Amino acid sequence: MRIGLVLGEGATIDDVVQSVVDCEQDGFDSAWFSHIFGVDALTMIALAGRRTTRIELGTAVIPVYLHHPFAMAQQAATVNAAIGGRLTLGIGLSHQPVVEQMWGLSYDRPGPYMREYMSVVGPLVREGKVAFRGDVFQVAAGLQIPGATPFPVLVAALAPMMLQTAGTLADGTVTWTTGIKTIETHVAPRINAAAAAAGRPQPRIAVGLPVAVTDDASAARERISKGLQIYGQLVNYRRMLDIEGAAAPGDIALVGDERELERQVRALASAGATDFNAAIFPVGDDPGASIARTRAVLKGLVGHV
Repeated sequence: MRIGLVLGEGATIDDVVQSVVDCEQDGFDSAWFSHIFGVDALTMIALAGRRTTRIELGTAVIPVYLHHPFAMAQQAATVNAAIGGRLTLGIGLSHQPVVEQMWGLSYDRPGPYMREYMSVVGPLVREGKVAFRGDVFQVAAGLQIPGATPFPVLVAALAPMMLQTAGTLADGTVTWTTGIKTIETHVAPRINAAAAAAGRPQPRIAVGLPVAVTDDASAARERISKGLQIYGQLVNYRRMLDIEGAAAPGDIALVGDERELERQVRALASAGATDFNAAIFPVGDDPGASIARTRAVLKGLVGHV
């Protein structure tokens, strides 16, 4: 299982870029950027990719409603060429309150929308051209980008229809606040079956979870639940927490001392995750020491899970 860090926060853009450089130097397999209210993920990846040579750089995830699929493919293919073919593009629907109340757009029939979206993005990424006519998108166009090569596209998928789309049209899925049990019993079986039925390679299942190494697990879970409480209220994530039998996001976080964290990371791999996107959550009275302790354990697990 590949192990990477979720990045994106920093005092300056240079700080964020340096965090990717540090991530590569520490041996992590990947670095991931969210894309909603902060920095533009693909811009950050283009900047960080020019300062690094090996590490995979991914978006987790870019909301599709703000980007026409041709424009998404064009920008991503350009960034991928600029960083030597190390991009993984994670895209998702976001959530109805964000799309409709914040952006003033329609969230009608999100599942079919994503299926059409991937029917445009997929061929453009893999072949550099597309001819597709659907209910929402009608696109017949090609890309001519020097150095362009195919790259993975992951769809944020939790509901059965979305997992079907991710398995048949994308290279896998990328999740957030979805626990080990839910990956094993809900996500992995559905996406793997969809990919197999479509004759596609085994999909990637990139699992993003908060993580903290601590000697006070209950306090850490309480702190994580408070910091991430919105994810216990959004409908799509609430459904995943209910499958897990979890009351709040902290209940599905990977939390415990060094030995316990290793056990949980190995359990995640056994559940079907191909990638662990670790969002380090500082706990206790010394945030810096907490981050360093958690990072050290994750670093030691790279290449050994």
